[in-house]
Amino acid sequence: MPCRYSGRVALTVFVPPRETDARVLSIPRRAARRASEGGPCAARSREMSMRYMILVKSTPAFEAESGTDFQPDPAVFAEMTAYHEELARAGVLLDANGLKPSRSGWRVRYAGVRRTVIDGPFTETKELIAGYTLIQVASRAEALEWARRFPNPVGAGQPAEIEVRELFELDDFAPSAELERFRALDSAK
Repeated sequence: MPCRYSGRVALTVFVPPRETDARVLSIPRRAARRASEGGPCAARSREMSMRYMILVKSTPAFEAESGTDFQPDPAVFAEMTAYHEELARAGVLLDANGLKPSRSGWRVRYAGVRRTVIDGPFTETKELIAGYTLIQVASRAEALEWARRFPNPVGAGQPAEIEVRELFELDDFAPSAELERFRALDSAK
């Protein structure tokens, strides 16, 4: 029986409604359940111990966007939906979401014990993230293969970039009381 997904997730889709514009769309849908929660996917979970985050980089056009009322490019939307459905059918999708432009966020800068809140927008778009997809796979090679298949988030032929990073697992850290407190938080989910 193939691993199925349940819960809630959102697709990350950059949508260029006009040639000079790009936007992100977050579309809720059924989400991947962690296979470790039991059910038919529990055995596959033991095989899949590595989590990777596919980070969708923001674009200047998206960051400059002032409104949220837009429709996705049907081709981009269809391709992104199909990709995430395939991840879910394979039992590797944990989560996926789009982020609003940086103007709706803030940063906290630390200087010694002092903390300063800096409101967006932020101009360094090459450092900004517009969305992510979180997967759990058996190896780096499997994560790389899924990342190679990730649809262009701004549309075919348009310049775009994604970045893939492995997440730390609790087993990566030396035993400590703090680690056990994190394990307790994780098991309480």
